Amino acid sequence: MNKIILIGRLTKDPELTTTTSGVSVCRMSLAVPRRFTNSEGERETDFFNIVVWRALGETCHKFLKKGSQTAIIGNVQNRSYDAPDGTKRYVTEVVAEEVEFLGSRNSDNNEMKKEDASEEVTKLKPIDDDGLPF
Repeated sequence: MNKIILIGRLTKDPELTTTTSGVSVCRMSLAVPRRFTNSEGERETDFFNIVVWRALGETCHKFLKKGSQTAIIGNVQNRSYDAPDGTKRYVTEVVAEEVEFLGSRNSDNNEMKKEDASEEVTKLKPIDDDGLPF
């Protein structure tokens, strides 16, 4: 079985290209922090190259950007190619089957900033407890 589930943040904006046969392919890089800290007490991060094909790739390119938190379900593929300098290069990629948009680094759209929230709290008026039905 070859299945991988990753949750992380994009390290750059997704890049959309088209194959010679006209199929859309989106490439992006996902930074996934490890669960545990190293001997220096720091949390290390792994970086994964993600490939998303066709309509899902176009959707990723349209709505995701650098810093977006994303969940990926897919499989791992290894491939090789001959570089222009004559050396053989090996690439490991995650081919995404499902992509879930979890949020962006600047997702303040639905959340108030602390200053705004404290201003809203000061606008609240006290209510009389005797008027409550419970």
